[in-house]
Amino acid sequence: MAKKERTDPIEEAADSSVDLYDVATWEERTSLDGLAVALYRLLSGTARVVIVGLALVLLLAIGGLSAVTDPAIGALTLISAVPALALAAYVYRSDITTSEPVWLLGATFLLGVLTANFAAVLNTLTQPYFQALGFLGTVLFFFFIVGPVEETVKLLAVRLYAYTHDSFDSVLDGAVYGAMAGLGFAFIENALYISRGIGGTELDLGLGIIGIGGGITFTRALAGPGHVIYSAFAGYYLGLAKFNPDNRGPIVVKGLIIASLIHATYNSTVGIGSAVLNSVVGLPSLASSFVYIALFDGLFALLLLRKINRYRTAYRSAHDSESSGGDTARSEMTEFDA
Repeated sequence: MAKKERTDPIEEAADSSVDLYDVATWEERTSLDGLAVALYRLLSGTARVVIVGLALVLLLAIGGLSAVTDPAIGALTLISAVPALALAAYVYRSDITTSEPVWLLGATFLLGVLTANFAAVLNTLTQPYFQALGFLGTVLFFFFIVGPVEETVKLLAVRLYAYTHDSFDSVLDGAVYGAMAGLGFAFIENALYISRGIGGTELDLGLGIIGIGGGITFTRALAGPGHVIYSAFAGYYLGLAKFNPDNRGPIVVKGLIIASLIHATYNSTVGIGSAVLNSVVGLPSLASSFVYIALFDGLFALLLLRKINRYRTAYRSAHDSESSGGDTARSEMTEFDA
């Protein structure tokens, strides 16, 4: 049950004709009020600009822009992003409510690219503190830093713009925009990994780039869909929070916990799982990684799609009931007129 909106005791007891402006209620009336509203809007807008500007500076500082603007690396990055793009497109197509504007999806993708740089810096700064603990430190690093930080910055990409737009008008939209933020994150992460993996090798746009960068590109292509899955989970709960304002904070935190746990579990187990498949089944290393990642991502993709389908079923049921109710009302009206 939703909480009743709280009001001041004076407002509750006073007659509706009593003017309680600046006593127990407030609205924009005076020039000073107008100045306060304008300054608030300016500060809110400035905060967004500062965040985006800082993210762009970090992108330039870590070489992310040069990685994307290099034609060969850009081509390999595009190839590596295909599986993640396909999954994000599927989530988009699953939206049973209203179609989201392509430009807003693109903006969320770009914000996902930019906010990823906050995670890159934070991960780099904190990792040394966990390395002394060996394997346990690595696992702790994944669960307490990588998962929470990366899922938070991806959710920030949605919160900065799409969340407040009129097109974000259903819970399921959170999953759609979350998936696009995850796609942006995966894209720039793949670009950086590919750029560093090639290690300054001179490339052209011929078939040679597949031979030189094919291995790292394939590996990054496997990792990309996971980012879409994790952030779609978190995004769904962001959408749920938007339409349940009384419990907004806990709902957002729940989504981040789910996404972070899935993300950290993948990071902690992918090496072990692939090694087990390699030694027990005898698959080559790359094939073992492919099988393990396909199984892991497939499981959580199915759980995500089950959540989406539950929303779709409830949506259809609600609208079918509304439609049948309207038909019944029209039928009764016809009988009365007769």
